[in-house]
Amino acid sequence: MLIELDMNRKKILYCLSLLGITSGIHAQELELFNAHKSSADAVQSFSGKGDESISFSEESLVIRAKANSEYAGVVIPGNWNLSNYGTLHLELTGIDNQAPIPVLVRLENANGYFKKEFYQGVLLHKVSVQKDVHVYSISIPARVPYPEIEKKLQGMQYGPYRVAGIASCLNPDSVARVIIYVQRPKQEWNWGIRRITAVSGPKTEIYPWMNIAEKEFFPFIDVYGQFKHKDWPGKIHGATDLEKAKILESEDLKQHPGPQDRSKYGGWTKGPRQEAHGHFYVKKVEGKWWLVDPEGYLFWSHGVVRVTTTCGITPLDNREDFFEHLPPASDSLAHFYHTQDDLLKRYYDARGIKQTYDFSGANLYRKYGPDWKNLFAQKAHERFKSWGLNTMANGSEVAICKMDKTPYADRIELKSPDIAGSSNFHGWWKFKDPFHPEFIASLRSQLMERKQELDDPWCIGFFVDNEISWGKPTSLAEWVLLSPSDQPAKSAMKAFLNQKYKNLAALNRAWGTSFVDWKAFLEATLSLTQIKHENQALFLEDCRVFNEQIIDAYFKNVRAEFKRIAPHKLYLGCRFAGSNELVLRIAARYCDVISYNIYSRSVATFELPKGIDKPVMIGEFHFGALDRGLFHPSLVECPDQKARAKAYETYVQSALKHPNFIGTHWHQYSDQATTGRFDGENFQVGITDVCDTPYWETIEAIRRVGDALYQTRWSSLIRVN
Repeated sequence: MLIELDMNRKKILYCLSLLGITSGIHAQELELFNAHKSSADAVQSFSGKGDESISFSEESLVIRAKANSEYAGVVIPGNWNLSNYGTLHLELTGIDNQAPIPVLVRLENANGYFKKEFYQGVLLHKVSVQKDVHVYSISIPARVPYPEIEKKLQGMQYGPYRVAGIASCLNPDSVARVIIYVQRPKQEWNWGIRRITAVSGPKTEIYPWMNIAEKEFFPFIDVYGQFKHKDWPGKIHGATDLEKAKILESEDLKQHPGPQDRSKYGGWTKGPRQEAHGHFYVKKVEGKWWLVDPEGYLFWSHGVVRVTTTCGITPLDNREDFFEHLPPASDSLAHFYHTQDDLLKRYYDARGIKQTYDFSGANLYRKYGPDWKNLFAQKAHERFKSWGLNTMANGSEVAICKMDKTPYADRIELKSPDIAGSSNFHGWWKFKDPFHPEFIASLRSQLMERKQELDDPWCIGFFVDNEISWGKPTSLAEWVLLSPSDQPAKSAMKAFLNQKYKNLAALNRAWGTSFVDWKAFLEATLSLTQIKHENQALFLEDCRVFNEQIIDAYFKNVRAEFKRIAPHKLYLGCRFAGSNELVLRIAARYCDVISYNIYSRSVATFELPKGIDKPVMIGEFHFGALDRGLFHPSLVECPDQKARAKAYETYVQSALKHPNFIGTHWHQYSDQATTGRFDGENFQVGITDVCDTPYWETIEAIRRVGDALYQTRWSSLIRVN
């Protein structure tokens, strides 16, 4: 009886520990960190670049992450044997009303190595730190029997040995450090660590495939590009399954013809009709912003990004043993070694990737036959109408968009020269020099390449650029100072300083510099660290003012050329994924629509800076889960497909009820490749999978939102900024 009671107590403690409910229960613990007992030398800066400040309050270790830094946090070194512990408890708190804060927690062995596309000896977990003190629990997995497999799983952000941090090749016997940090904070993020403890209990079971020896594990991707060692609802096992899926969907589309209160372009025929301009435009009606379609009907953009046949392209370089079957050169499916994604091709080229395979295209060929491209395109438009969607958003195949059956929004990425000294926080490109003569020329040439779209009433407009790295309010100017002498923006900065100070001697006094002439200024690479403390305030103020001039030149030049060539199309902004108030205020002067990529649960609390009232478009959002064979649940994780569908409804409805939003665009039409794209991203984010099978739970949610789209928008409470 005593043994039985003890076993039951352990089970209860384990279940409670998973929920973080351990207050008052004296479980066996190992303390890794306690702010009451530790001093400043017990922790180290994670960034090593001063991107965070670290201090001790009465109760917590406080980390203040600087806005627009790349990584900011702390490293807590140690030497812990966690082999008898099942859960890690972290007592954390958000500070200054900035919560929730997305905080990453890593446990590492001494030889642990972590990089976006490769990792070993690491357990990674993400927690959303709320205001006030909460205990967050992380399961410590059992040790895997074949850790050598993980070392070969390159090129994926998450792989079969690192599925959302649940399982990893961390050796729990010898944990050398705990790292707690944030990535790319968009504003100053402050949080505190009070205590970290390991609690005894059973470890999380490893996945079944982690018990498979290397010889049997490889290859782990089947002929369709799916994970081989797991099954799930809707998985394609052969040609019969593909045919069944096609027939099932055909019947579904017949039963759901789509909403009936829609105009030719998908506008709202039962709403108050506006003046028809023959093209889309924006208008505020009854306190809420709307698009107006070419016939004058109110329109709200309910869309999906990247309607394309190439979402499942994946690199093969040094990874051929991942795949169960790749076709020989003589096979008709060998064509898919050579298909390219128009939007992403240059990212593959920039990384020197030599060989790829397009599993999504190959599966469409298997499903639809030799006329697969045309049949896929027709099906996409039919699906959109049935599902209550009305916009093929950025990155979609132009040929599909130009069939003039569904409105679309395109995207241009400037290819003009960079500001050489600029940084890049988002992994795309450096900041383009708006003073360079090729800046306008690049935009002009790309617009002219799309001449047919400029005249097409089905085209809503264009995004220009994507997720630009703006840095802090002085960063652009500081990057200019780090650039070579022939940088046009540096000459513009010289002209600005010359106008302000009238002569070089006055500038030298203000900055504490010793330039002998303006040529020396241009040739110097100057940073804040080289400026004496007493001169830094003036230096930063000059950088702030010129920073504003750079931003203004960027948006002003884009708008002027855009409206000269495409006067009837909407300039949809640059798809912000982090900015600052100065950038937003300038963007609001020039953009017809301000666009954001916001990956969150809701946009109900979204606000523009005070005094700005502009229409806003969500360029990207998504949710994903791990119950359908992929390894990465996306940027916003859900426990399963049912929860994912609910999350979709919550997000879009929050935008529909907000007066500024004029649309949401889901990222993306089909899942990314199981084995990752050019940068290793392998998200479960599609509304269809790699075999073109719809995720029916999500489709049902999209339909519910789409059916009531305009009634929800029109009848929602008006929020006033």
